[in-house]
Amino acid sequence: MKILVCISHVPDTTSKINFTDNDTKFDTNGVQYVINPYDEFSLTRAMWFKEKQGASVTVVNVGGASTEPTLRKALAIGADDAIRVNAEPTDGFMVAKELAEVVKNGGYDLVLAGKESADYNGQMVPGMLASLLDFNFVNGCVGVEVDGTNATLNREIDGGEEKVSSTLPMVIAGQKGIVEEKDLRIPNMRGIMMARKKPLNVVEPTGAPAATATQNFEKLAPKGAVKLVESVDELIDLLHNEAKVI
Repeated sequence: MKILVCISHVPDTTSKINFTDNDTKFDTNGVQYVINPYDEFSLTRAMWFKEKQGASVTVVNVGGASTEPTLRKALAIGADDAIRVNAEPTDGFMVAKELAEVVKNGGYDLVLAGKESADYNGQMVPGMLASLLDFNFVNGCVGVEVDGTNATLNREIDGGEEKVSSTLPMVIAGQKGIVEEKDLRIPNMRGIMMARKKPLNVVEPTGAPAATATQNFEKLAPKGAVKLVESVDELIDLLHNEAKVI
């Protein structure tokens, strides 16, 4: 089984976020980048398939040279090789188009990704990718087993989980539950040294156009002061007349 894991290069959630050029560009100064947490869950599951079923695991990213340390970390975790599509990711549709070309050229059976990236939270790319490839698709996946070309999956739904079956090839958008946080892997020194020797192939983009454009960014309003109330009646009055939420 050939597995492709899509890796987003995202700011660490502890980073201080600022914008430049009249709030039209993200300020990358001093920002630490990491593997998108949802993608890391899916990568860890891919490593299980590699170790238990002999699958090969390739990681892929659409981005500039600055994303290569993130790909190297994925290689240190255990992926066999990496692909970087040499283009700045401008929107979800453009990224999905570039990834679709990688999948077509590589003949992958299973594509794993996170359900969304931790920066834009768009939840678009995995579904778009499946549609472009005409692959089966499961979103919000919290469990997956593969036997030959048959897959049994659990996905999160309102109020619980749903068990479904499908066949390869397919795209899976994973989240916490596809593996648990305790199962995530920290690269050890041996893995880091081996990652330096593993192939990281840079491919040129197809030139897929973006379907959207960013106009500007805006920070969330700061939290207001806490107001203490003496009774339930006072709370209801404030919610109704001041906050206007009831």
